[in-house]
Amino acid sequence: MGRLLTDYSTTNETAIPNMMEKRTGLFVLLVASGALWTECGATGRPVVGYPFMEAESTCPGRYCGRMSKEKECGACPRGYSPDSESVCQRCESSPQFYDWLYLGFMGMVSLVLHWGFIDLLSPPKRTVLLLHLSAFIETVFAAWLTLFLSEPAGTMNIRSCSVHQFSDWYTMFFNPTPDYSNTIYCTQEMVYPLYTMVLIYYTLSLVFMMLLRPLFAYKLTGCQGSRSIYAALYFLPILIFIHSIFGGIIYYAYPYITVVVSVITSACHLATEEDQRMKELLRHSFTNIRSLTILLGHWVVHAYGIVAITQLGQPSFHAPLIALVPFPTLFYIVTVRFTDPHLIFPYRTSSLQGV
Repeated sequence: MGRLLTDYSTTNETAIPNMMEKRTGLFVLLVASGALWTECGATGRPVVGYPFMEAESTCPGRYCGRMSKEKECGACPRGYSPDSESVCQRCESSPQFYDWLYLGFMGMVSLVLHWGFIDLLSPPKRTVLLLHLSAFIETVFAAWLTLFLSEPAGTMNIRSCSVHQFSDWYTMFFNPTPDYSNTIYCTQEMVYPLYTMVLIYYTLSLVFMMLLRPLFAYKLTGCQGSRSIYAALYFLPILIFIHSIFGGIIYYAYPYITVVVSVITSACHLATEEDQRMKELLRHSFTNIRSLTILLGHWVVHAYGIVAITQLGQPSFHAPLIALVPFPTLFYIVTVRFTDPHLIFPYRTSSLQGV
């Protein structure tokens, strides 16, 4: 019994100081909270709870903004972008060299498709050149009118917002939900006007084609271009759909797409020649007007891709790379003897026999 009383007294002696320390700490915390409450009330700042941080003055989300700090957060008007304080600022910059090349690429795609389908679906006659001319005029008019209607309207200049990152093309995926219940919709064209400008161009290209191409197809070429018109009625809406979904991907990948596609299509063109002997390929490629025009077109597209990749940041080093443009064509012609299908299928005839 004496031992139990001794242990009990020892426990009380240890517990009482611990309890006093906890009460003292709680008292100090209450005094500090009261002092902080008094200080915030005296300075007029909003009083907030733990962890005693002031409310943020910026809008939630990556792309939300407002015209002034008194208004609610949301999407900025077209041609505006939010700054670091979430205030919508008017975009006053001009497109960069890479942006202009992107717009040129999107315009070049439709023109090349026009020419390709005209060459594929129309009979090989001289009057078909009028259809090629019509496609070129339609493309130029559509591009000119698109630039003319862009802000500032009536000039060939463009007021644009700078592209900083890939997500700028897909703001719809970054609408914030601060309270996990109500969504603030901040979808806007952060890449103004690169997104809508291409859509307007394709629409105008379709309109000009419907106005001009029938005149050339039915009045001047004897109804030879109707199939190319039907083809354009398919691929122009498809281009609009592709740009609407994959515009951001194309913006960052178009230089490499240009180079790769130009090399592949150039090889496909050479592979369609009946005589695959090296001398005949050289002679036909550079003496036949149609073949030479197609090769030169591929070389121009290839050079365009090289310029887009390098942006000629170091002209003394990047400009000479354009001299490599004919290399894929010459490489195909020189090595064609090693790709003879007769080496793989010995029982089939080959156009390379006798080389």
